[in-house]
Amino acid sequence: MTGLVSRFALVAVLALSACDDKPPAKPAPANTVQKAPAPSVAAPPASAAASPMAQAINAAAFDPAATNPQARRDVLIRVQTLLDRAHFSPGVIDGRDGGNLKLAIQAFQKAHDMSVDGEVSQALLDALVAADNGPVLVDYTITQADVAGPFTPQLPKEDYEAMAQQPAMNYHDVVEMLAERFHMDEALLRELNPAANFNQAGAAIVVTAAGADTLPAKVARIEIDKTLGQVRAFDEGGAQLAVYPATVGSTERPAPSGEWAVRTLAPRPTYTYDPSRLTFGKPKAKLTIKAGPNNPVGSTWIDLTKDTYGIHGTPDPKLVNKRASHGCVRLTNWDAAELGSAVTKGAKVTFMGTEARPA
Repeated sequence: MTGLVSRFALVAVLALSACDDKPPAKPAPANTVQKAPAPSVAAPPASAAASPMAQAINAAAFDPAATNPQARRDVLIRVQTLLDRAHFSPGVIDGRDGGNLKLAIQAFQKAHDMSVDGEVSQALLDALVAADNGPVLVDYTITQADVAGPFTPQLPKEDYEAMAQQPAMNYHDVVEMLAERFHMDEALLRELNPAANFNQAGAAIVVTAAGADTLPAKVARIEIDKTLGQVRAFDEGGAQLAVYPATVGSTERPAPSGEWAVRTLAPRPTYTYDPSRLTFGKPKAKLTIKAGPNNPVGSTWIDLTKDTYGIHGTPDPKLVNKRASHGCVRLTNWDAAELGSAVTKGAKVTFMGTEARPA
């Protein structure tokens, strides 16, 4: 995350009225944004996790005849983590089949001249391991900084008035923070560590060795596929750099079409709820919700030249490409951070296809 701030140090973190239905109001002054420091992120060690369970997952192979649900989970964790590290994001790493995993596999297969079927196979696993044979599960020791927070109470998802009273929209607890740091579903983090005390500094846990949230080159062009629910990033020469699952508008509140561009980046954006410009929510007065990963637009906002529209994070990573948005493009917080760390001002953004999901 810190790379975002250093790359765009001169960019004001905007108070945004995101994805609304009318022309934008003037952004709130930058001094309305909470200036809390970004949390430190300790990268997991490169060595494989020591437990037998983790060793089994690190060595998991595809078995088409397997009937044991755990065997299927193990190979899916390995495939999802390797796809994540290769920048073919499956969204949350959860050890489950699903549409986002299928899209990531299809994108990887297409990029590597494989038969494109979106299915897990030994050929897919072999191709992933040929490019990256590192362990997918590693040991991690919970730090005092991890358990210290600060944390924000969990609030109803559309209680904007309660959100506006919070000094920041931080993680709710250590589990949510660690799951997002390592690109995991919270349920999987708990499942892999059934006896862990996540609130104890010094506790050893197993986590996925997820990607580094950086891309190998600058992003000069972005494709947003409304039909698939997918964002694709390309460099100046046209080489594909990354593929992400995305929630893109809805049939009732469609995202724009055609070509636009990146106007600016706002790491740690605030969110402005303005009832005069929005068609959802209950508040009668204008509200500003402070920055943080559980802000309605997550921890990153990539502002587009289409007024009030952007590519942004989300407080609900497991719902990406599962539910509709109010018109904007929603990624997991880590995928939005990765894209934001490499995108250039003026990068072309093309919306294609048609929304398939109702609001």
